[in-house]
Amino acid sequence: MLDEKKIINRFISYVKIDSQSDPYSNETPSTKKQWNIANKLVQDLNEIGLSDVSIDKNAYIYATLPSNINRKCPTIGFISHFDTSPDFSGTKINPQIINNYDGGDITLNKKKNIILSSEYFNEIKQYKGQTIITTDGNTLLASDDKAGVCEIISAMEYLINNPDIKHGDIKIGFTPDEEIGRGAHKFDVNKFGADWAYTMDGSQIGELEYENFNAASALIKIKGRIVHPGYAKGKLINSMYYASKFINSVPLNESPEKTEGYEGFYHLTSMKGLVEETELQYIIRDHDFKKFEKRKKNLIDLTKSLNRKFNEKVFEIIIKDQYYNMKEKIEPHMHIVEIAEKAMVSLGIKPIIKPIRGGTDGSQLSYMGLPCPNIFAGGHNFHGKYEYLPVSSMFSAIKVICKVCEITALENKN
Repeated sequence: MLDEKKIINRFISYVKIDSQSDPYSNETPSTKKQWNIANKLVQDLNEIGLSDVSIDKNAYIYATLPSNINRKCPTIGFISHFDTSPDFSGTKINPQIINNYDGGDITLNKKKNIILSSEYFNEIKQYKGQTIITTDGNTLLASDDKAGVCEIISAMEYLINNPDIKHGDIKIGFTPDEEIGRGAHKFDVNKFGADWAYTMDGSQIGELEYENFNAASALIKIKGRIVHPGYAKGKLINSMYYASKFINSVPLNESPEKTEGYEGFYHLTSMKGLVEETELQYIIRDHDFKKFEKRKKNLIDLTKSLNRKFNEKVFEIIIKDQYYNMKEKIEPHMHIVEIAEKAMVSLGIKPIIKPIRGGTDGSQLSYMGLPCPNIFAGGHNFHGKYEYLPVSSMFSAIKVICKVCEITALENKN
């Protein structure tokens, strides 16, 4: 039996450690505070009894659960990231535990009148009667992806304590900076040593994904000229006004809130502005590679067009690819998706196979030679104050990990 109280306490201990990443940093990890959670995870991996636990100079964590069978079978891995999104505060997270959820609205913060609406976020109704962990309305919850981290560690602990469940070598990897598109950049695939792996980084129970966005970031720098406003005529250039021209030229119907399924988008994630200089940070996403390339070109062409219009080099754009759609790297190895699907079905979980409207470390790792589809971790409404995690979904993810390990060993008896 899984120890519910212990697992909930483990999850809460992780989310209370602030580990937000920073897209403006060039360091790895991008924030020093990520070391706090990284060192805690190393301690926990050692405490449950894993072998070869290590952490490198960039805070990448590796560990092994040795095989308990005397025959050869594939070495598989499970990977999650421990950084949290810079989109919303991750400081002083104070989770609330809602027992026997009644199916209605949840008051996250009475003083600020912050309500998790069951009409607006109607997916929550399916968890009526269950225990749900929410925020207090002031921060995100960090179930993305500390739920995945907790699930992997808890599954490994369960396998250690239940040696009757047979499995081959299992590799564990935890990464920094996934939320800013760099989670796998310095991951050592050779050291990891798995034939394939799964990221535990999906949302709703049952999600199983092997398609994701192609992704890039775009930094637009707008140069202005500051002059005393009393003497500014014909001299002052207000970069913030020019920035608004750029923003209003990007198609508003091609934004996250207007798109779904395989539709791509442009997303303005942040802006910093003064008269002298303004910076716009966009992300570009599309499942189709040709459309992805066209989106990047559209922003480059827009930059050139606006510079011509204003007869000055006011706009500069820097585009960096982040990761690509892993579909073409997974399809030659579809048995690894089928194993996860079989594991879910055997546990009474309906697999939901669909494209990720996002990305995981697995997308980069798949291009680095480690096929790596994505399995649900259970959380909803990531990156904001309405984030929540049904406890039963977390437990289901733990069971899926264990079952995947078992099936992989059983199906490779020769």
